[in-house]
Amino acid sequence: MTDWSPRERAGLELNSSRDVERKRTVMTLGEVAGLIAALAFVALVGLLAVPVLRLGRVFQEATRSVKELTDHTLPILDEAATTVAETNAQLEKVDTITTAAADVSQNVSALTALFSATLGGPLIKLAAFTYGVRTTVAGHAPKKGRRAKSRRQSSPNDSGGA
Repeated sequence: MTDWSPRERAGLELNSSRDVERKRTVMTLGEVAGLIAALAFVALVGLLAVPVLRLGRVFQEATRSVKELTDHTLPILDEAATTVAETNAQLEKVDTITTAAADVSQNVSALTALFSATLGGPLIKLAAFTYGVRTTVAGHAPKKGRRAKSRRQSSPNDSGGA
């Protein structure tokens, strides 16, 4: 028995039919549990592979969408920067115009004050004088409407008879 072949040592060669039958049917409880665990692990890997593959597709699509969004957003941002720069240039021009308008407004205000101080007082006095002259002259001159009316009321022809 010391001259066993390598197959015999590995237990692959069986001498009797009873040994063959026993080797085929005998499975320990640990082997059954290991087989069930292996099958469960294969089923678990199979079930988890589908969501993982779908998640990979979702990530690919998200990457593609972000790339498209970036490709479309960069020109818009460049245009916005150009528009802001042009708007700033226009605002500088408007600021210059506004400053000039404020200077003109101050000059007109100063001119108006000067005119009021220099000519306003004498013009008001002249207007008052001409008003007084007109009133005086109008008071001494006969009025056509009142005088004719007063003559009709005081005339002897009207009171005495028909």
